[in-house]
Parts: sequence; structure tokens; C-alpha cells
Amino acid sequence: MMTKDYFAGSVADKYDADCARDFAPEVLTPMIDALAGLAKGGPCLEFAIGTGRVALPLAARGIVVDGIEYSPDMVKQLRNKSGGANFHVMIGDMATTQTGKIYDLVFLVFNTIMNLTRQSAQVACFKNAAHHLNIGGRFIVEVMVPELRKYPPGAAAVPSDVSKNHLGFDTYEVAQQKLVSHHVYIADDGTSRYENLPFRYVWPSELDLMAELAGMKLVSRHADWMGASFNDDSRKHVSVWEKL
Repeated sequence: MMTKDYFAGSVADKYDADCARDFAPEVLTPMIDALAGLAKGGPCLEFAIGTGRVALPLAARGIVVDGIEYSPDMVKQLRNKSGGANFHVMIGDMATTQTGKIYDLVFLVFNTIMNLTRQSAQVACFKNAAHHLNIGGRFIVEVMVPELRKYPPGAAAVPSDVSKNHLGFDTYEVAQQKLVSHHVYIADDGTSRYENLPFRYVWPSELDLMAELAGMKLVSRHADWMGASFNDDSRKHVSVWEKL
């Protein structure tokens, strides 16, 4: 269901540096605390394990973490890290690839559900998560709330980040629920590179329906990993569904 590896080559090589602020303890610690609490000591499966940003610190808590990852180059980055060779990772699409094991927790963070750019693939992803869960197991997704209120009529793009070393802009196709995230990374020597990544943005209520189709029910939704209330002004949500 995924047809192109957008994280191959130099993207994987520079991924950790480009996302350095998302590796910061103030970002990761609340997430790891929440995931470890939901796992309750049982084994976990991470969809889109990537370079191990989440899996490595979670494993350091004594949690067994397996992974599914579409990009071999991202897994190569994981393998090169201390402890990275210890993970069981299947190369494949998170909507269809199966590990042959059952888990207490499956998680998908950092907006990655939107990397599946068709609704049918997102539905299949939820069904694949449910397939890997014990009864009573949890599927957790961290994803942005589509920022259409920031997007005035006639606008070509809206900024997601404007900083010294990064310019980020998003373009929307509202009728198709499509979003393309554009990034210009600026090195300290003034050189720059451009990357873009397509997404299908998805609403919380739409995810709840996908979960219902997969035999799961919503048990919590918060605005962040620390349990802040989800409301009209929330820019993202952390949602947890339970397999029935």
C-alpha cells in the first residue's frame, strides 16, 4: 500500500539531525512514560520504528519492542546505534506486514499514520494493529489535528516552522484530504537542501471509525503525552483504542 520509500538514502542519513529537537528528553520522556505504562511490562510493536527514536529508550525501560519499517535505510541507522541490533524488525508496509506475534501494545507516533496516503491504507493499518493485539490490548496513535483554521482562502501554503536552520511549509488539497509538507534545511555554512513528503491528513472522528471497523473502541484521547485535555485548540492528539 506504500509505493515509494521517501526516507531512503540521504533522508535517512540526516533524519536524526533534522529531528534533533524531537529526541530531546522533554519531548521523549513523557512519551516513554506513557507507553511504558500502557505496556504494563508486556511486549510492544512499533509501526514505523524508523531509527529507534522511541524504541531504544522504551527498550531501556525493560520493555520488549518489535518493529515494522518500510525503509531499509532507516533500519540501517537503527542497527548502527548501541542496542539497535537487538530489535526484531520486519521490513514492509505497516498496513499489511505481520510479525507472526501478538502484543499488549501497538503504537504509531509522530504523524506517521498520515504517511499512508489513501484512506483504504489507513483503514488497513488499524486492522493490522488489531490483528497483532491481545484482547484488551491497546493501539495508540499520535497525530496532528489538520490545521485548516490556519489556512485562509486563496493561500498557497502555511508555515509549520520558520527558524534559523529550517523552513517548513504545508500545502493542502482539501477536497482530497491531501497535505504536502515542504522542508528547506539550512546548514550553518549557508548551503541548503529541499525535501517534501506527501500525507493524507485524517480527523479524530475518522480514526475512531477506522478503529471500530477493526474491532476496537476509544478509551482515551489527550492533547499530549502528559494527559492534557483535548479541545478545540489542540494541535495534536494522542489517542488510545482497546481491542474488544
